[in-house]
Amino acid sequence: QYSPESVAGADGEIDPTEITFPGCSCRSSSCTAPGCSCLCWGDNYSGLCLRGSEQEQFARPVFECNALCPCSESCQNRVVQRGLRLRLQVFRTHSKGWGVRTLQDIPRGAFVCEYAGEVLGLAEARRRVQAQSPEDSNYIIAVREHLHDGRVLETFVDPTHVGNVGRFLNHSCEPNLFMVPVRVDSMVPKLALFAATDISAGEELSYDYSGRFHNSQGSSREHKPLEEDNRLRKPCYCGSRMCASFLPWDGSLFSTP
Repeated sequence: QYSPESVAGADGEIDPTEITFPGCSCRSSSCTAPGCSCLCWGDNYSGLCLRGSEQEQFARPVFECNALCPCSESCQNRVVQRGLRLRLQVFRTHSKGWGVRTLQDIPRGAFVCEYAGEVLGLAEARRRVQAQSPEDSNYIIAVREHLHDGRVLETFVDPTHVGNVGRFLNHSCEPNLFMVPVRVDSMVPKLALFAATDISAGEELSYDYSGRFHNSQGSSREHKPLEEDNRLRKPCYCGSRMCASFLPWDGSLFSTP
């Protein structure tokens, strides 16, 4: 079932459409910092592109203006919530099954698409992963945000049965997209994919499933199995110079609580 945005999972534990954030009080058509309460968390956009954070030790949180804000729909702090605006194409790759390519040039920092699906609680995400066979495709993504006080916020999204074009994106060890959790109406983030570099029309789009790309070392919980366990892992066909030979493996959902 196609859905442009994430929906509540079958467990009903988390509703991503619930509005829990208060709106800003800006009366202008487009909000500006520091007067906007939404932008006080970070002025992240320049035009329709995400500002670069290569010089910063940590990624800044992204909070867009929401449904309760009086600013216009053209506000410069409304980007991801506008949804997909690019011409993308799902196509059959040579060795990786389905993939996604762009039919137009994409500038660095531009929002490409959301990774949408069912938003699950930890218990349901673990149950679904453990019910899979080694031959099954795993679309469930676990995103972990590390806060300055040591806490970790976890978001689990499964587009296996309900999702959008993002479910067809392949992994690459040298990707041209990176994922950023973007909050609009509540603390449940939209998993937004942005261009990591200028992308030409016809190029396949990809991101790093492990979360290592554009993130600090040690922030990933990727499991490193023993050499003899590699036969159980799925090979990576990204073809990059830095290819790790196997797709990333996160064993946390396979462990019992």
